Amino acid sequence: MNSVTQVKNETDQTPVSTGLKAVILLLGIIMIATTLRSPITAVGPLVETIRNDTGMSHTLAGLLTTFPLLAFALISPLAPKMARKWGMERTLFAGIIIVTTGIILRFVPSLAALFAGTILLGIGIAVGNVLLPSLIKRDFPLRVGVMTGIYSVSMNVFAAVASGISIPVSRQLSSGWRGSLLMWGILSLAALIVWLPQLRYRHQERNARISSHGSVWGSRLAWQVTIVMGLQSFVFYSIVAWLPEMLTERGMNASTAGLMLSLMQLFSVPATFIVPILAARFKNQRGLVVATFLCFILGFVFLLAGSNALVSVTMILIGIGTGSAFGVVTMFFTLRTRHTHQAAELSGMAQSIGYLLAAIGPFLIGFVHDLTGGWIAAIGLLVLVAIIYMMAGWGAGSDRYIGEEHVKTSVN
Repeated sequence: MNSVTQVKNETDQTPVSTGLKAVILLLGIIMIATTLRSPITAVGPLVETIRNDTGMSHTLAGLLTTFPLLAFALISPLAPKMARKWGMERTLFAGIIIVTTGIILRFVPSLAALFAGTILLGIGIAVGNVLLPSLIKRDFPLRVGVMTGIYSVSMNVFAAVASGISIPVSRQLSSGWRGSLLMWGILSLAALIVWLPQLRYRHQERNARISSHGSVWGSRLAWQVTIVMGLQSFVFYSIVAWLPEMLTERGMNASTAGLMLSLMQLFSVPATFIVPILAARFKNQRGLVVATFLCFILGFVFLLAGSNALVSVTMILIGIGTGSAFGVVTMFFTLRTRHTHQAAELSGMAQSIGYLLAAIGPFLIGFVHDLTGGWIAAIGLLVLVAIIYMMAGWGAGSDRYIGEEHVKTSVN
């Protein structure tokens, strides 16, 4: 174990979950993780179908991805406070209930219900997004990298599956795209059942002393992590929202375009598992940030080339980039903080402001497309976002702690 991990474990002073309790907790974490992206990524391949059925513009359709991100931004800073009041286990359970309600509401044949359900599931997902990394830090302090990898893989596998099967399923169901979106309620219901044993526990967060370190909101390092969080999400959700339509406008059929989006997310899976483990072992994570940036840039350049022959390579590069970026920034929540409370606060801040940045993505990409009549300017915007991501990631990847930016961390 490296000295960075040792410092964090000594600071948290939290027992590691063991035995059957740990297995049940791990299964619960995995099940919650499966619900954190699939209800959103299932929408991307169906956007054209939804637009044709409802008469929405590209800009309005972009809100189907933007609204959950706005909910993330609103709820993320509140989630740590709710966890301290009601306990992390009960707060996560409430989040899953809200996700399930939102998924069911999207099935109602009404445009208002579609958007209301989308906002609700965004609220519930935000709770899991913020609290799961800090729960892993609390209950598995000696295995943060591996556990973060498992959590990320679970989330991304089902995100990929959702993208790949949403169109085929919609064609098999009499309820069409609404039934295809409703299907993901099965996962959230299963997560509710698996999480039930955790309601017996209510861990009260210790009154961690952070006065000497100051608020995360006043930390330059915290803002760098936040920008990294926002921009990697900007890229991911913009691609999820619009890639299928980018490809169909080139002549690719809708099912194949959906499979290409699924391919992108499948290639993100190994990265989301391996990168957190590597991040926990390295003194700093700048090399991982640069590698992620190169994957983004090469992928966008190939996308700009406009050749369907390069689509598979493009998806692989962007998939590795998005998976690595998510794995790195999730580890920043634990590697840049001293204790669980501070990790939750940083996670809340980064996901609040970060997802506010990300929420602009699908809407802005759709707007630029409507304005220019093509995708070249929109992809150029993604290149610019990737450059800013690398600049912020260089600072966030340094070997420092929130509130101690000017203190040199000793590494044995």
